[in-house]
Amino acid sequence: MRSRLALTSLALTLGAATGCASDTAEPIPRTTQPTDLPSQPTPSDDPGDDPGGAPQVVDTLVDRLEVPWGVDFLPDGAAVITERMSGRVLRVTADGEQDSLGSIAGAVPEGEAGLLGVAVSPTFHDDRTLFFYVTTGSDNRVLRAQLDDDLELGDPEVVLDGIPNGFIHDGGRIAFGPDGYLYVSTGETGDPELAQDPDSLAGKILRITADGAPAPGNPDPGSPVWSLGHRNVQGLAWDDRGRLWGSEFGDSTWDELNLIEKGGNYGWPQVEGTGGGPDFIDPQLVWPVEDASPSGLAFADGRLWMAALRGRRLWRIDVSPAGRASEPKAFFTEDHGRLRTVAAAPDGLLWLTTSNRDGRGDPAPDDDRVLLIEP
Repeated sequence: MRSRLALTSLALTLGAATGCASDTAEPIPRTTQPTDLPSQPTPSDDPGDDPGGAPQVVDTLVDRLEVPWGVDFLPDGAAVITERMSGRVLRVTADGEQDSLGSIAGAVPEGEAGLLGVAVSPTFHDDRTLFFYVTTGSDNRVLRAQLDDDLELGDPEVVLDGIPNGFIHDGGRIAFGPDGYLYVSTGETGDPELAQDPDSLAGKILRITADGAPAPGNPDPGSPVWSLGHRNVQGLAWDDRGRLWGSEFGDSTWDELNLIEKGGNYGWPQVEGTGGGPDFIDPQLVWPVEDASPSGLAFADGRLWMAALRGRRLWRIDVSPAGRASEPKAFFTEDHGRLRTVAAAPDGLLWLTTSNRDGRGDPAPDDDRVLLIEP
């Protein structure tokens, strides 16, 4: 349990980090944009004359899944996929062969909750460990379990618990960063004030070790919090220069793409979209909520790719060497329904999951699916 001293230190540290940069600030670009709409890059739904070439659907790898949510890749190139509703964990090869690895007991699939993100240990060859983000009846938590040689999951053990849960806004994306630590996105569970509360793990991006301890170098050494002021981050991706990006659900006006800074405060609920002033970090890009409702995020082919649920499209976003996001362009609009997760495979292709059986879509008989995309 974190001490009151640690929590006070965290509040002071995060408050300092979100103001003017100090001499010790990390060299990560800080972006603010004017609040008027004409200053924002205009999202485009027209592939038109695309010098980079438009992405293409290569194949439907698997179908008839129950809301595939998390996707990460094993060293052999096969993917581990979680189903939010059923609690099943699947192994799917690049040829579409499918095996069940078992189920995660105790997951409660209500609202937006259930079995959510998955991350493969960066030392899988040695420890054969998988990590999961799960909503239980009492909290959200990170679990880990070993995969044996017969492709069966062992009993999971708790890595980090006590993350507030809710019917909505449970976050749930987990991913190991280039530094070897596990990053965990949490939602504010429909209680906006939790996002600014340093006593709460809700509405944050957390950074922990594989054992669940606060990772070395966190803003407060006694806390797992890496950034705060988030409404509901469901996408995490690092670009080719090691910068962390997060895709975030807005409320009624703007969805966001944020460049995540150590100790950064991203403004919710005081501000939605841009214009937060010096106390908060503005998003790099915003979208009307009907065009996005972003979930998964990946970096491939030198660009970011963002899956949109309500928007029912895949966004491609340019990233400059200096860390500026621009030129958002949409593909597959309305072609496949709600799009939940996009993941970059080791062979350079994208795995894109639909989310039409989540209670908010219009499922076809073969939903939900995993699509193979050539970027």
